[in-house]
Amino acid sequence: MAHTLTRYTDILEIVGDLLKVRVARASADAPTIAYDDLALVEGVDGFRSLARVIKIDRELVSLQVFSGTKGVSTASTVQFLGHAMRATYSMNILGRVFRGDGSLLDAGPELDDEPKIAAGGPSVNPARRLLASKMIRTDVPMIDVFNALVESQKIPIFSVAGEPYNQLLARIGVQADADIIVFGGLGLIFDDYYFFRRQFEDAGIFARTVMFVNLSADPVVERLLVPDMALAVAEKFALEEGKRVLVLLTDMTAYADAMKEVGIAMEAVPSNRGYMGDLYSQLARRYEKAADYREGGSLTILTVTTMPGGDVTHPVPDNTGYITEGQFYLHDGVIDPFGSLSRLKQHVIGKVTREDHSQVMNTMIRFYSSAKDAQQKQAMAFELSDFDQKLLRFGDLFKERFMDINVSLPLEKALDLCWQTMAECFDPEELLMKQQLIDKYFPPEAA
Repeated sequence: MAHTLTRYTDILEIVGDLLKVRVARASADAPTIAYDDLALVEGVDGFRSLARVIKIDRELVSLQVFSGTKGVSTASTVQFLGHAMRATYSMNILGRVFRGDGSLLDAGPELDDEPKIAAGGPSVNPARRLLASKMIRTDVPMIDVFNALVESQKIPIFSVAGEPYNQLLARIGVQADADIIVFGGLGLIFDDYYFFRRQFEDAGIFARTVMFVNLSADPVVERLLVPDMALAVAEKFALEEGKRVLVLLTDMTAYADAMKEVGIAMEAVPSNRGYMGDLYSQLARRYEKAADYREGGSLTILTVTTMPGGDVTHPVPDNTGYITEGQFYLHDGVIDPFGSLSRLKQHVIGKVTREDHSQVMNTMIRFYSSAKDAQQKQAMAFELSDFDQKLLRFGDLFKERFMDINVSLPLEKALDLCWQTMAECFDPEELLMKQQLIDKYFPPEAA
């Protein structure tokens, strides 16, 4: 194409991974340069790397160089490609692993001839969306029973470093009732990448999984591209193939930190704790891709958001909480029923699930809350009533049977186990539930 022939050599500044070039028009066939467009940077000793336009100030264009600026000099050349980042999309990408720049990370055959789609486009028109009304079963009782995951939902796992959030994310991906899994890894160490891949392979779902992975040793700029690449192909699978797609992203705090790092290199004025003022809009732009499409399938987004120091007021979880529809709060190796919330669960509980689901959920949480109070009374050496003793037994059984993230139960069996647990600790009249549900589901051998 004519516009790819124009090369710019007036490089003014190199700072970190950023490059500033003057683009005074040299000919009529020079391309129009737009924000987010790609460019090819060629330097000494055969250096070649893609770069992305991140700022345009009249004739001055700032670029992020994907592989870093080592090997770039003022004698290098910049060639603009006239388009933004594109992702490979076809059914042949299932079972493949890509880097953040769209190149292949695995050792499989090349996909150069496959169609390309734009990454990072706008969200689907709300008029083409349906109200969330379908459940994604995960076989994790603390999710399915107490905070159901709903198709088209966007929801994070809030946790801290050292917690098994990647293990939980992998389990949900493996067990979720979804057609296609799209995984995005942001700044992963190799062991974590290998863990996810092995989990998907061992569970037999790798053939319906696409992975976009930015390793911790990879360029930071590629980390910023992973969510857009993953969501672009997920949206295509949902819209064009009618698939129920689950997108898994870990860790969005690493994504925000990458944005902060780039902002500092650009000498942008930080807003809160070093993060840029557009943190909210940048996160929302990605999360709002979640949708149940009127003509197609659905796209559900489940992410990990780590909270540095366990601080929920940190800018990343704080902004995320305003965007998403709840959160799963993982700490001390368990999903906390009090810190977790699914704002869309009322659309499916008792509607597409069993009739007793709502009553069981509320009663179990009520008893567990009372059990925590009884534990405090016991710790402070207050006298315990017979009912307090029942609550303490219930609290122990609740933790053992439901809160461990390694517990795997289909929803119906989990509900039956809830009834069994309540029957082992309480009399029917102590449940304060609808009598017709007690008559139908309370274990007869315990009555």
